[in-house]
Amino acid sequence: MRARHRGPFEEAPETRLSRLLPAIAIMLGSCVTIWPTIAEFPFLPPVGLLMLLAWRLIRADALPIWAPLALGLFDDLVSGQPLGLSIATWTMCFFMIDMIDERLMFRDFWQNWLIAAGGTAFYLVVGRLTAVRFGAPVDTVLLLQVLASIMLFPVISLLCAWLDRDYEPA
Repeated sequence: MRARHRGPFEEAPETRLSRLLPAIAIMLGSCVTIWPTIAEFPFLPPVGLLMLLAWRLIRADALPIWAPLALGLFDDLVSGQPLGLSIATWTMCFFMIDMIDERLMFRDFWQNWLIAAGGTAFYLVVGRLTAVRFGAPVDTVLLLQVLASIMLFPVISLLCAWLDRDYEPA
């Protein structure tokens, strides 16, 4: 018996793994922060946020609109940030991307990189303002962490595209 060939206009059947893959990848990215590292200063970028931004910028329908709330809560619980920081900032980043999508018809990789850089810098600066007292000398370290995050986004974006390689749009 031959398998039925799917026509060019028929939607690909959606599997449970294809629906859960973006959330699982973001949760694993958030767990990177608990990996034991020895460092003089915190340089590790927020990989969970970078994964969230990459999935949202690569494929807008990969995550439901409420996903930053649940994934941000998971990140807050795992990373040790003040509870609600990731929930609020990740949701604001999602809304920022939606507003940019309303204005732009098409985006290329450089614009995605710039959007992700803005979202990551916003998250790290708000995290600095809420978690550290104002007199603390952490601005140089914060700048290095923002630069490391911006430079890591293309790698994270390629990883998300590789994980999504079997996706066939309708």
